[in-house]
Amino acid sequence: MTIGDRDKRALIALGVAVVVAGIIWIATAPPKAPKAVVSAAVPVEVSQQRLAQLRKLASEASAKAKILEEANADLARREKGLIQADTAPQAQAQVLEILKRVAKNANPPVDFQQTELGQPAPYGAYGLVPVAVTFNCRIEQLVNMLADITAAPELVATDQLRIGAANPKDKTMNVRLAVLGVVPRKLVPARKLGPSL
Repeated sequence: MTIGDRDKRALIALGVAVVVAGIIWIATAPPKAPKAVVSAAVPVEVSQQRLAQLRKLASEASAKAKILEEANADLARREKGLIQADTAPQAQAQVLEILKRVAKNANPPVDFQQTELGQPAPYGAYGLVPVAVTFNCRIEQLVNMLADITAAPELVATDQLRIGAANPKDKTMNVRLAVLGVVPRKLVPARKLGPSL
């Protein structure tokens, strides 16, 4: 295959056109952006406002730290009343002893007829151990016992109170009193989940 004169001229014209197009493309291309980024100058007013905000936060931080310290001290004081024991049944025995102490101090002393120990339950970051007792007493004895339970240094509280008539002549009544003792969470067994379906 031979190339004719006409084809040679077309190839030369094409080559010249490619060179001219390359020169025009290079000449009109946008300049490259500089690789280094220069930070913009921050106005003085903005810097002063930022400094004022940081000073305000620093002053609030010391006040918040003081409040936190007071709250931690109050929590430690209140947690001194937690029922401390190795197991939940031991904690329930301590709650029962508190109830016996309160009943002994009643005038005249109260004797428990029946005692029930319930299942420990979680209560936020703590646990609860329930103890219920049944006894006969007069109304003033019950009122004094409830006041003594409230005034106890240990963290115990009345949960349920059921009152029924026992002997109208002696003005006594049959009482079922359920009390909860607050214990560390470690004494409450973790709930086991059932099998998944």
